[in-house]
Amino acid sequence: MQLQARRVFRLSGTIALTLACAYALQLPLPFIAPLFALLLTAKPGPPMGWKALLRLVLVVLLTLGIGLLLVPLLTYYPVSAILIVGLGLYFSFHLTVNKGQTLVGAFLTIGFTLISVAGTASFAFATTVIQSLVLGIILAILCQWVVYPWFPEEPAPAEAAATRPVPGEQSSWIALRGMLIVLPVYLLALTNPAMYMAIIMKSVSLGQQSSLVTARSAGRELLGSTFLGGCFAILFWMLLGLSPNLWMFFLWMLLLSIYFAGKIYRIIATRYPASFWTNVVMTLLILLGPAVEDSANGKDVYAAFFVRMGLFVAVTLYAWLAVYLLELLRLRRLKLAATESTLC
Repeated sequence: MQLQARRVFRLSGTIALTLACAYALQLPLPFIAPLFALLLTAKPGPPMGWKALLRLVLVVLLTLGIGLLLVPLLTYYPVSAILIVGLGLYFSFHLTVNKGQTLVGAFLTIGFTLISVAGTASFAFATTVIQSLVLGIILAILCQWVVYPWFPEEPAPAEAAATRPVPGEQSSWIALRGMLIVLPVYLLALTNPAMYMAIIMKSVSLGQQSSLVTARSAGRELLGSTFLGGCFAILFWMLLGLSPNLWMFFLWMLLLSIYFAGKIYRIIATRYPASFWTNVVMTLLILLGPAVEDSANGKDVYAAFFVRMGLFVAVTLYAWLAVYLLELLRLRRLKLAATESTLC
């Protein structure tokens, strides 16, 4: 089997197996586990070992624990706490963009936003979210260990070089952009943590898109992937309604994951980059997970879905506007600097 085909089946098999195990084991917030399966498996390579997994869990606990420390500050000193969150978000995106520490930056962002917001609702809810994140990571790695021997990498080193961090002033602008995308959504979520938890996850995923610099590419990729993810979420829900059980949930996720992985690894021809299709899958999972929870609790699934989808689109439009305005300011600053240097 070709290397790219093995990568497709490895990624899709890990996502589907993680999803099935998370719901079978009745983990708290089970839809988070396949998100980590996507993030940890999309990059080609063997899964991490026991020692690396223990180090990762320790890093996750330390970074997410920051959110618990912010809860008393949000209660008694909200302005100071929000300023700390803003600085923390900038530092987190700076680690992602300038230092190449994607996982550490992502978990710091989640700690500053998702955990602190959950803690304002109740401390028990915040610890439940941390528990679901840690268990989701462990389950995703365990499923990687199961799937990888069937679809291993080539023994030769990877043909592509590792992605280099974005250098210079541009990385500062991208970090600032990520902070400006997430912070307003964070403030909104403080008004109703239970309602806006999913939209925080969406805003964090949008802020992590460090490769999008131009307004045109940002609009096409962010907004297009959000709409497409919503359409696939509706399609998935309709297909699952034909036979709503865990086996069909696993099989439909496996089928769609094979299609998306084919797009990500370019076995299926596409005009969009891998980040576009990764964002589609993330949007699908973030929308689908709460829909399953709503169905189990007897809520109106379609009404809740369209509310979430409307919020996702609103956040994406805001992210596009932030990219456009910051790019406009950056280009104007570069033109002024070039003019001053010419005059001198």
